[in-house]
Amino acid sequence: MPQASAATFPDRHVDSYYAASANPAPERPPLHGEISADVCVIGGGFSGISSALHLAERGLRVVVLEATRIGFGASGRNGGQIVNSYSRDMDVIEAKYGQTTAQALGSMAFEGNRIIRSRIADYDIRCDLKEGNLFAACSDKQMQGLVEHKALWERYGHRQLELLDAQSYRREIGSERYVGALFDHSGGHLHPLNLVLGEAAAFESLGGVIHEHSPVVEIQHGDPVMVRTAQGQIRAERVIVAGNAYLNGLLPELEGKSMPCGTQVLATAPLDADTARELLPNDACVEDCNYLLDYYRLSADNRLIYGGGVTYGGHDPASIEAVIRPNLEKTFPQLKGVKVDYTWSGNFLLTLNRLPQFGRINHNVYYAQGYSGHGVTCTHLAGRLMAEALSGELERFDAFANLPHTPFPGGRLFRVPLTALGAWYYRMRDQLGW
Repeated sequence: MPQASAATFPDRHVDSYYAASANPAPERPPLHGEISADVCVIGGGFSGISSALHLAERGLRVVVLEATRIGFGASGRNGGQIVNSYSRDMDVIEAKYGQTTAQALGSMAFEGNRIIRSRIADYDIRCDLKEGNLFAACSDKQMQGLVEHKALWERYGHRQLELLDAQSYRREIGSERYVGALFDHSGGHLHPLNLVLGEAAAFESLGGVIHEHSPVVEIQHGDPVMVRTAQGQIRAERVIVAGNAYLNGLLPELEGKSMPCGTQVLATAPLDADTARELLPNDACVEDCNYLLDYYRLSADNRLIYGGGVTYGGHDPASIEAVIRPNLEKTFPQLKGVKVDYTWSGNFLLTLNRLPQFGRINHNVYYAQGYSGHGVTCTHLAGRLMAEALSGELERFDAFANLPHTPFPGGRLFRVPLTALGAWYYRMRDQLGW
């Protein structure tokens, strides 16, 4: 009977720009007493809410349990970029797992993007959707990688791509830091917390039920499954575990095969319109091609939202601004000394092979996690695949579930220092242009 370790959950979102600018949302009451459901979803982020919404559209009785508030974790704190594919791209999947697996995953690599856009349109979600994302090369070697990247994605049917050389990328990015870029015209960016809040409201409009402030303390396997909180329990035919980096020991059998990692983000004070246009003339979002990458975009009110840095194990640095500001000012020297209004961090879940973990425990407890930094789009794909799997359509879900996941070297004790050592090596490669 897996039981969560004792943990104290906050009662509100972290102090981020997203929380400060979130659309109004009701505070849902905690679970009290015993109820029943076709499906209990544990976790109120993108994975959980996407799954719940897809299932509600299929007519199932679904209850979501969230330990804090909807979108409290990475779903409400990330960079807000709609980036296609996975953290490991199709060439790596081909080489490691074969052409059949690569074709199966490749056929879904651009689907999460389309799901997000359909959700926004179908349910009229106000989340500041903007078009376009760029991958920026810091070296000639990275630029050659983008040439190959374009050819790879086009081989899998994605053709909305444009290579920009050292001169033409400047029409999109007002920085001299790069040697070129790849523009994905199908990408984009948005306010992630408002997206998940809108999807939660859509789920409730279909009869779905959400209980916030309801951390799960135990899953008792059986037919049905019993999901217990401190003040109540749900008797469910099936369960979806979607807590990602915030599971707190609920599925210990998976812990050695994943690791929480923190990423840091800041938001400047609003910039004047001329400065904003100078930085990002067409308002696309950007991520660079470094192993420990930087990513940035403009908010709806012209703040520069700039993120980067990784802390292994999920701990916050002493000063988020001290981590992020040097790279921000290296990218945009014209912003030296710019006022920063918000800093925050959030945990994502890293797997050793950088591919998401989908699977089943027994026959009726499903899980999806470990998006390794590509969660915005892949979580939305996961929700659709969960709904398919729970409806007996297993082929696409099992394409992910059949991927092998091995534990991090050194186990729980040494996974953090060994991974940090590997990251140091790749950071040196980035700096030396190897």
